[in-house]
Amino acid sequence: MKIAAQPTGSPATSATTISKFTEGMEKQEGLIDLYWDSRLGKIWMAIPDHGKELLYYPSLAAGLGSNDIGLDRGRVYPAQIVRFIPVGDKLLLQAENYTFRASAQNLLEKRAVEESFAASVIWGFKIAVKENDRILVDGTNFFLQDVIEASDAIKRSGQGNYKTDLSRSAIYKPRTKSFPENTEIEATITYTGEQPGNYIRQIVPVPKAISLRIHHSFVALPEAGFDSRTFDPRAGVNAITYFDYSSPIDQDFEKKTVRRHRLVKKDPSAALSEVVKPIIYYIDPGTPEPIRTALMDGTAWWAEAFEAAGFKNAFQVKLLPEDADPMDVRYNLVQWVHRSSRGWSYGGGVTDPRTGEIIKGKVTLGSLRVRQDYLIAQALAGNFDASNPENAVLMDMALARMRQLAAHEVGHTLGLPHNYIASAKGLTSVMDYPHPYLSIKDGAIDLSTAYAEGIGSWDIVAIKMAYASIPEGLEEQEVLDQWISEYLAQGLDFLSDQDARPSGSAHPETHLWDNGTDPVAQLAHVLEVRKLALDDFGLKNISKGMPLAELEELLVPIYLLHRYQVEATSKVIAGVNYGYTVKGDARESHQVVSRKRQLDALNQLLQTLKPDILAIPLSILQQIPPRPYGYAPDEREVFKRHTGLVFDPLAPAEIAAHHTLTFLFHPERASRLVAQSALDVQQLRLDEYLDYIIEATWKGQSLSGYSAEIKRSVEKLVLQHLMELATNPAGSVQVRAISMAKAMALKDWIGMRKNGDFAQIAHRAYCLDQLKKFQKDPNEKFKLLEPLAAPAGSPIGQSDEYGVTPCFVY
Repeated sequence: MKIAAQPTGSPATSATTISKFTEGMEKQEGLIDLYWDSRLGKIWMAIPDHGKELLYYPSLAAGLGSNDIGLDRGRVYPAQIVRFIPVGDKLLLQAENYTFRASAQNLLEKRAVEESFAASVIWGFKIAVKENDRILVDGTNFFLQDVIEASDAIKRSGQGNYKTDLSRSAIYKPRTKSFPENTEIEATITYTGEQPGNYIRQIVPVPKAISLRIHHSFVALPEAGFDSRTFDPRAGVNAITYFDYSSPIDQDFEKKTVRRHRLVKKDPSAALSEVVKPIIYYIDPGTPEPIRTALMDGTAWWAEAFEAAGFKNAFQVKLLPEDADPMDVRYNLVQWVHRSSRGWSYGGGVTDPRTGEIIKGKVTLGSLRVRQDYLIAQALAGNFDASNPENAVLMDMALARMRQLAAHEVGHTLGLPHNYIASAKGLTSVMDYPHPYLSIKDGAIDLSTAYAEGIGSWDIVAIKMAYASIPEGLEEQEVLDQWISEYLAQGLDFLSDQDARPSGSAHPETHLWDNGTDPVAQLAHVLEVRKLALDDFGLKNISKGMPLAELEELLVPIYLLHRYQVEATSKVIAGVNYGYTVKGDARESHQVVSRKRQLDALNQLLQTLKPDILAIPLSILQQIPPRPYGYAPDEREVFKRHTGLVFDPLAPAEIAAHHTLTFLFHPERASRLVAQSALDVQQLRLDEYLDYIIEATWKGQSLSGYSAEIKRSVEKLVLQHLMELATNPAGSVQVRAISMAKAMALKDWIGMRKNGDFAQIAHRAYCLDQLKKFQKDPNEKFKLLEPLAAPAGSPIGQSDEYGVTPCFVY
């Protein structure tokens, strides 16, 4: 509910003027005039008394430096439309509710909606002076609050209970400025607490006191005239959502409007025209070379797409001036951020909640990403023993990745979501997540084609969808339908996060970090590259003077090189081809992947469970000693172990096998197998599917030594996953019934086996005992083998295990 402004005059406030009250204070004129009281450390604001709405958003100017907690330098938090409302001797700051609105001209109809949904009064100021056109208030306490809820973020990550300490907090004057269209205030906020967690202890000099800098921005709302565009799920563009209660009853009242920058042609009639105001992205000058140039080059790729959409010189890239404030809303920024561990990069910014107009694009790039890419290149192709080491090749690959990463995150700030089917269409978008494409040339791994250069054909299409002018005389939806038909005819498509991220998702071509038009063939290729890399891996991959134990950090990405392609291939099993469709589309209905294709995928995945694939070459095992003094391992980046300080030769195999089996035994995949075979008796049945897995593992050829021990680990994991599938409520009842039956059949088979050495007899006896207990009480949780956690993945942790989507869009 909106609060009506009330008379504010009182003898206490009307007896003086703002100029008199602020005498001796430092004044900055702008959207909101600021007065700095250096004696008391207070910031006073002279609020224009016009009742107009403003855009307000906080950001984090100086962060914590922990990827896990997420309080990164430069992070921008969601923007709100606010109004200052004088009531008596108070000035209320109210956030308006634009999620629910009425587009009708009828004021009573608008008021009915406003009064039906709550607004939020986010602060109350005491009025010091009221003049005819301005209201003076002390804003200090507002700016010293924990507006970004950093204490909650610290608590959620298990790093302690912290609260703001006003005695150690103050306005940060160097970044407090006012301009005609925006006012920027910054404050140093100190959080104090007890029992800080390990992440904080590793970063903060005094862990019980954490000082961050929070930035506050008040921005004049954009001028009228922004041309909103209706969202279409096939167009590959992000949107804002609101509910319009003025919509006719026969129309949907949920509205979606595309997020995009404002671009206006100087000559609207021209197919290609200069623009009134170009989109300029600024690169953080704190980025070191040669990375800075790579970021500028990758960001500049988008100019091609805007020109193809009809805008000449509409997208530009510059270095941020040294005297510019990175938090200033006037600068679209690509910012270089340091953390104590590698982590996600983000593309977001500030959007007008009323229209979807992007006001500020903001990219956060984690600096350790480039080091990880260099490490991967070093593991694949480093040769520091050569007379003339060609290590420029390693840097070339790392910089190629940074160009692509800059383009990807800037794409988000332009309004584009992920397109995870692009890699299956021939690397058609930087909005996919790219795994390095590694080829074999003359018997060696070739890094020259690891990352594509430039934006892809889909990116040009997506920018056209979001920005290109609708020809005069044509309806918007008519034009969008035509553009969509054209991109489908080119063999392009668009599928995003909900189709790719869930580990049980069904589309066989939509995945993160995969490559190639054929996921099965690509997995075979990756395994070939992996074998070549492991066979060639050794002391040559590290430089002179480096501890031998640090070979393990290089070994991890090589040994697990196939981890993402395994997940991609698993989606072929019980897979379904589909696309985003609307009524009237010419696109075919969804189609189940053929039985033969599913079996090809299964057979390739079963290869990853073979002991000869899972074994680490003896030549590598002999070269990795325990860690030396002064070199504690980064536990995220190396293999966990059961063997103490000594490298565990069985742990990597256990981790990799568990990874494959997690996807093979996914309850949603199993449930689709049951459903698909019910509708088509020629399709792969779940009972057949489980037989294939058991035959390839438990009933495979007997082995000895290292290979036999790996095989036993795989067998324990297969049995464990089978029992879990038999009791997992996420699967259908029939999935549980079939899995239970197969577990009992395996029990009978194991019980009939008598031969073998002592290790094999013990293995079978242990598993048989667990199966008997399981048969008696299936609800009891049995762990035949507690799988070790995998080392950090993409780019740290597996997928979204920290509960965030890697690329934020506000």
